[in-house]
Amino acid sequence: MAIRAKARHDKALPPLTKEQESRDDWRRAWIHLEWLADCDPNTVTPEILQQIRGDVASEVSQGEAHRVIKVWRALWKKMRAMKVAIGEDPSLTFANSAPDPRQGVWQHQDALRLVQRAWRQGYYGLAAVIAVAWDTMLSPIDVRQLTAGQRVRDDQGALFFVDRAKTGRAAAGTLSRWSSAILDAYLGKISVVPVGDAPLFRNRSGAPYSKDTLGDDFRAVRTMVFGKNDDRQLADIRRSGAVEATVGGAKVEKLAKKMANTISASTRLQKVYNPVDVESVRSVDRSREQARRERKANEKCHRRRPESVTKTDPKR
Repeated sequence: MAIRAKARHDKALPPLTKEQESRDDWRRAWIHLEWLADCDPNTVTPEILQQIRGDVASEVSQGEAHRVIKVWRALWKKMRAMKVAIGEDPSLTFANSAPDPRQGVWQHQDALRLVQRAWRQGYYGLAAVIAVAWDTMLSPIDVRQLTAGQRVRDDQGALFFVDRAKTGRAAAGTLSRWSSAILDAYLGKISVVPVGDAPLFRNRSGAPYSKDTLGDDFRAVRTMVFGKNDDRQLADIRRSGAVEATVGGAKVEKLAKKMANTISASTRLQKVYNPVDVESVRSVDRSREQARRERKANEKCHRRRPESVTKTDPKR
């Protein structure tokens, strides 16, 4: 980890934030691998690693178990380069399949209902979070950390310029008139309007939203609207926007710029903190609007009563 930190420094990249450190795969995996630190790596057997994987899967999650072995395999390559480990990685004797990704998707009408119920129940900060998350397609952690100083305007409307918490990539979170209006209404509700680097979104107690309080409030409102059996998450809004944009015809390269990730191969070549192409981001917004129009048109078509071609002869 020290070598990685030095490499970031040599590339003139900023050090990891606390949020980035908490999400760093190596740090998370080391919690489960640390007890092997005093062992000769060449004495570690496949059975030991399988036991670690099984324990993590049962105590944490399948995703965390997959991450631990993935990091071990990367660590083994480093140990071989340092002449500490010899031969093949013992973990290669068993599969380390990644768990199936989440598939939850929200429709635009779902987001509208969530925002409306949150507002009516006094969750003003949550209502604004959902609206901003829907339009910007930022992750919950990125939305939660938005500040007043990051909000700007151009000739087409309001947006946020941010560095994503997970990757540090520069992103432009564009807002529609709908989400801007909800954000302004929320700011008009709170007693002290955040300025500068102060977090924008606060819970009902007035404290900035934490990961836990945001999750708790969202589950409460989701249950009010969709019942206790619905397990979709706030994080699924990001995927929902991607699905909507794809249906509307958005190009994958522009979608990658909107999401500030590596959804397309071309973005892997981009360096962190390149100027954000706001026009490409806004083109994704237009594709999402197109998808909504087409969906509404299809719904109207299905609801339309069919007209009889000929009248039925009562004598027949």
